[in-house]
Amino acid sequence: MNTPRWKARLLPLALFLGALAAGCDTARLDGPMSPTAASPAAPRYAQFAGGGQDVLLQGFHWNSHRWDWWNIVTAKAPDIKTAGFTMVWLPPASRAADSAGYLPTEWRNLDASMYGTGTQLRSATAALRTRGIKVIGDVVVNHRAGTTNWADFTTPAFTNNARAVTSNDEWGLGTGNVDTGDGYHAARDLDHTYSSVQTEITSWLNWLKGTGNAGFDGWRYDYVKGFSPSYVGGYNTATTPYFSVGELWPDITGDYYASCSSINYHRQKLMDWINATGDRSAAFDFTTKWQLQLAVDRTEYWRMGCIPGAIGWWPAMSVTFVDNHDTGPSPDGGQNHWPFPGSKVEQGYAYILTHPGTPTVYWPHYFDWGPDLQNKIRTLIGIRKAQGVTSTSTISVQMADATRYAAIVNNNVAMKIGPGSWSPGAGWTLATSGNDWAVWTR
Repeated sequence: MNTPRWKARLLPLALFLGALAAGCDTARLDGPMSPTAASPAAPRYAQFAGGGQDVLLQGFHWNSHRWDWWNIVTAKAPDIKTAGFTMVWLPPASRAADSAGYLPTEWRNLDASMYGTGTQLRSATAALRTRGIKVIGDVVVNHRAGTTNWADFTTPAFTNNARAVTSNDEWGLGTGNVDTGDGYHAARDLDHTYSSVQTEITSWLNWLKGTGNAGFDGWRYDYVKGFSPSYVGGYNTATTPYFSVGELWPDITGDYYASCSSINYHRQKLMDWINATGDRSAAFDFTTKWQLQLAVDRTEYWRMGCIPGAIGWWPAMSVTFVDNHDTGPSPDGGQNHWPFPGSKVEQGYAYILTHPGTPTVYWPHYFDWGPDLQNKIRTLIGIRKAQGVTSTSTISVQMADATRYAAIVNNNVAMKIGPGSWSPGAGWTLATSGNDWAVWTR
């Protein structure tokens, strides 16, 4: 078997498995069974993955288009700054055939979005950027809908619109090459091998960076399984974003309740995608979400003892989250495809906001779920910043059994999730706590 490429980048995680003595199911643990070296003196941050100290706010939900959204973001900019967020991810801003913006038609038309006008968008991004907050645009480049018909692309058009569509698209009239990824039936699959597609995407992204257009600082790439990741690397090289993250949602195959080494295939798909971009984009850590919500829902905290997500292999390129506009609930309904257990959301944030990776907070959790959760998230962000926890901070697992997971992160933050009791001992001060979780500092 070939050695996976992620091993060359595996940042030392000090897995002091005190859980072994506490009866943790060691058969489910993967990785070193004794302490490993401390973190390197100068951890390497990969290209276009931010500065390592970022906290991302998903600045919308599935139904945001029902409100005057760009103006709402502008109004909330002071609160976003106060909370400690350094980046905000905004929804697709172009004219689209759907309300949420994920079936774009005219890429360069920012005045026909359901979220507001181009002027309102620029006011929102300016309100964030003047406060030192980076703005990440949600860009949909895998597929595109025609302006009035199947593939009559305008604003911009391609040199040859039919050539821009893959030959195996269900439209049946595409004359491009075969799709380099999975098909997407709701719109025309673009042929990224076509030079005109590459040129127009690159030109559009650089146009979006202009403060006179959208003022974006980076990209969230939608549905990246639909085209070869090498093109993401190329687009990033050509547009030099501050931050780039791909939405790769790997399929879960086999046993849904598997753990540790049995789910390595899942996070390996994330590593493979990152590698195939030329290491030029981070990816959302769907593996951590999967295992974390099983742990809190089934009282199986031993799952987290092996650091099972992408953060266990390459945290600098891993973007953690509890829920997003697809997986979780939104005001007035929403997608809700794979929600984190609602009563355990606090535990989810206690984990991702104290651990390495780049953590993401979902807008409804912060702004719509009440002041108690908002205050706790803001406090956790404050602790992360004050203690210097970064995307590559070390983890020392202290306990991982059925009722609790405990770890020391960055050698100055101790945390526990789960109903089981645990304390880091003398020399630590309780910084914050909630229902079945606590965080200490020293």
